Formats: sequence, C-alpha cells, structure tokens
Amino acid sequence: MWLAADAAGQGSGIWGMLLPFILMFAVFYFLLIRPQQKKQKSRNFMLNQLKKGDKVVTIGGLHGTIQEITDDIVVLRVNDATKLTFDRSSINNVSQTSAASE
Repeated sequence: MWLAADAAGQGSGIWGMLLPFILMFAVFYFLLIRPQQKKQKSRNFMLNQLKKGDKVVTIGGLHGTIQEITDDIVVLRVNDATKLTFDRSSINNVSQTSAASE
C-alpha cells in the first residue's frame, strides 16, 4: 500500500515540476520564435522577388534602382553616373516595384 501511494505521489511531482517548463517553452514559442520565423519567411520572399528596375533601400539607408541582379549580387544605380554593388541580403525593403515585368 505504501509503495502505490509513493508512486502516485512521485508521478504527480514530476509533472508538477515539468509543467512550468512546458508552459515557458509554449510562451517563448508563440511570443518570440514563431513571429521571428514569419518575419524571416516574408524577408526571404521579398528578396526572391527582386527584379531589375525595382527601387530599393539598403540596410544602410541608400536608395537606388536595381540595374543588374544575380543570385547573390545586386548592382544599384543611385544617380545617372553612379553604380554600386551590394550583396542581395543587404536590401532592406522595396520602395517601388518596376512597371515592366520581365
């Protein structure tokens, strides 16, 4: 009889100790991990949709128009005479998409 009572008490004790950790993980997942994954997914989608003629802003705040684009390099035209080369990942957002579809 004593063994059955001790086993039942220890089982609820383990769940009682694990439950706060499980709840903390669930809170971290829904408040931190999941929103970050959604943000990363939308950023990757934006970077994959870049095309020649799009007006973009870099992470450093430079505004320009995409002149050439490859898998990992983007050449931006910032004025009539200046072209600058950036990594594709340095594009922060697209301010205006090009009118002509390629």
